[in-house]
Amino acid sequence: MIGIIGAMDEEVEQIIAAMDIEREEAKASMNFRAGKLNGKDVVVVRSGIGKCNAAACTQILVDDFKADYIINTGIAGSLRPEIDIADIVISDDVLHHDVDVTGFGYELGQVPRMDTLAFKADERLVKLAKEAIVKVLPEIKGHVGRIVSGDQFISDRDTKDRIESTFKGYCTEMEGASIAHVSHINNVPFLILRAISDKADDSATMDYPEFEKQAIANSVKLIKELVANI
Repeated sequence: MIGIIGAMDEEVEQIIAAMDIEREEAKASMNFRAGKLNGKDVVVVRSGIGKCNAAACTQILVDDFKADYIINTGIAGSLRPEIDIADIVISDDVLHHDVDVTGFGYELGQVPRMDTLAFKADERLVKLAKEAIVKVLPEIKGHVGRIVSGDQFISDRDTKDRIESTFKGYCTEMEGASIAHVSHINNVPFLILRAISDKADDSATMDYPEFEKQAIANSVKLIKELVANI
């Protein structure tokens, strides 16, 4: 079973429309739709925005649906000039940019008593996602790198520059690290995919509404092809 999470309805509604839905379950204010997508068993869910919602959603997928893989699809703000709006970032690893327990000797971003600073994505899923982008989205660039998450919409250049210089991230969003974190502690392979909707700077609030639909459309094409090959 492949668990597919999007934070917002807009990020999953086209995937749901392409499914053959076999059952639906509601839990924790989320609707889980299980069925077939491109011949594969999937369950698709809108988690809600933010790290807490995403973490709860991931654990339900593990416990109730016995997910073998977790894929998170959505949109994000670019942290690097070479990563343009509509490009896609494939997670190499993922971390929390808003965790600070340096006072106890941990690295900035590391959750206390965790065995890692950044959660490593599944190498096979990364490879399949790269191949899928080449096949179904040849007009855009795919980038493999670090995705960073926090409960903040980044929309000013100073914050963007600080996050990029500190963590060397490729893009920033609000759910991926929690999904990766929960997948990691449950030993479930995961992948975070992000289509770029804005530049995470002073133009972000203007870019986001204009490019959101394009970014989501790219994500849906990628998910369909990726699922078919898992």
